[in-house]
Amino acid sequence: MAHSKTLLVLENFIAGKFVPCSSYIDSYNPSTGDVYCRVPDSGKEEVEAAVKAAKAAFPVWSSKSPLERSQTLNKLADLIEHDLEAFAQAESKDQGKTITFARTVDIPRAVYNFRFFASSILHHTTECTEMATTGCIHYTSRAPVGVGVPHGVVNVVFGTGTKAGEALVCHPDVPLISFTGSTLTAQRITEKSAPHCKRLSLELGGKNPAIIFDDADLTQCIPTTLRSSFVNQGEICLCTSRIFVQRGIYREFLKRFVAEAKKWKVGNPSDPTVDMGALISKEHLEKVRSYVKKAQGEGARVLCGEGVDSLALPTGNQKGYFMLPTVIAEVKDESCCMQEEIFGPVTCVVAFDTEEEVIERANGVKYGLAATVWSSNVGRVHRVAQRLQSGLVWTNCWLVRDLNLPFGGVKASGIGREGAKDSYEFFTEVKTITIKH
Repeated sequence: MAHSKTLLVLENFIAGKFVPCSSYIDSYNPSTGDVYCRVPDSGKEEVEAAVKAAKAAFPVWSSKSPLERSQTLNKLADLIEHDLEAFAQAESKDQGKTITFARTVDIPRAVYNFRFFASSILHHTTECTEMATTGCIHYTSRAPVGVGVPHGVVNVVFGTGTKAGEALVCHPDVPLISFTGSTLTAQRITEKSAPHCKRLSLELGGKNPAIIFDDADLTQCIPTTLRSSFVNQGEICLCTSRIFVQRGIYREFLKRFVAEAKKWKVGNPSDPTVDMGALISKEHLEKVRSYVKKAQGEGARVLCGEGVDSLALPTGNQKGYFMLPTVIAEVKDESCCMQEEIFGPVTCVVAFDTEEEVIERANGVKYGLAATVWSSNVGRVHRVAQRLQSGLVWTNCWLVRDLNLPFGGVKASGIGREGAKDSYEFFTEVKTITIKH
C-alpha cells in the first residue's frame, strides 16, 4: 500500500506482492464522513491474475503436512497479535465501530480463530471399513480444494460485487465460494456460479428473535439483550431485532429496557467510554432511518432513539453516520420492521401470551439464523429451542460460540455450516479408496 500526505491508497495483494490498480474507489471514514482512503476498483484482469497465482501456488502448499500448515497458521496468529493495536485502529477507522470493540472482540477473535484451526487440523481422522466377504477394505482420504498461505496462496483483490465479485464467482478455476453478506447478493452468486457447479457456503442475513418468558432473570436478560440489539451499531448478522416479551412482564421489561438503552453513549469511536460508533455508510444510515419512519407511519411508537432523542456529537464527528439506539413498540408482525433485516441499532419489542403463539410468531419470517430464549424453566428452553426454525439458539445468553460446533442458518439465512468439522469437510474433497487383498 502507498501513502500520500492525507490519503491512504490501498493496493491489491497478488502472488506475494502489492499491485497497484488502474482505477480506484473513494472510501469514507464513517465517523467523520470524510474520504480517508482509496480502494482498488478491480475487475476481470486483477481477478485473473489472483486466480493464476493461487493455482500456481496450490500444488506446493496442498502437499505440506498438517503440522507444517499448523505452524504457518500459528505464526500468522502471532503476527496479528503482535500488531493487535494497529489492526484495531485500522478496523475502527474503516468500519466506524468503537475502538474498544475492535480491540477486545474483533482482532482477538481473529487470533483465536487462526490458533483454533491450527490445532484442529492436527486432529482430523479419516474413515475406514472392512468387507470380510469380499476381501476388501475401504478408506477415505481428503485433499484440499482451496489454498493456504505462502506467496500466491492468499491473494486480496478489492472491488465491487458487480465487477470483481462477479469475475471471481464466474471464473472456471475457482471451485468453491465462501460468502458472508446479504441474501440478495447470495442469490446472484448462486445464479452465476450454477453453470460451473461450484460448491457454496453462504452465511447470510437474519431477523433474530429474543423470546423472554415471565420467569426470566431480568437482571441478566436486560443487559444482554441490550448488547445483542445494539453492540457494533447492530451491524452483526446475529443481532436481535425482534424482542417477544410475555405479557405479564411486558411493561416492566419495556420500562427498564428503554431506560438502559438511553444510557448508551454514541460518539467518536476512538473514545473508550463510547458504547456505539458510526454506521458503515451514509447510504446505510439513511436506509436504517427509513425503517423507523415506516414504523411510525404504520402507527408504531418509537420509545427512544431516532426522531425522539437528540444526539450530541463532537465537532469532528458531526458529519459522521451516527444513530442512537432505537426501540420501537406496538409494531405489527407483518410490518417491514418485523420482517426485513434492518442491520442497524433498531429493535422492536412486542408482547405475547403463550409458548405456542410465540414459537409461531418467531418462525414467521423468511430468515432463520439465530435466536435467544430467556427462561428459568429447563424443560421449556429445550422445547422451544427444538421448535425454533434457526441454525443457532442461545438460552439465557448471547454470542457464546464454540468453534467445534456448526455455525450457520436455515431458510433465507444461508446454506452450509462453518466450524471445525464442517469447515474441514467444505474446504476438502473426499475420496473413497477400495483395496482388495
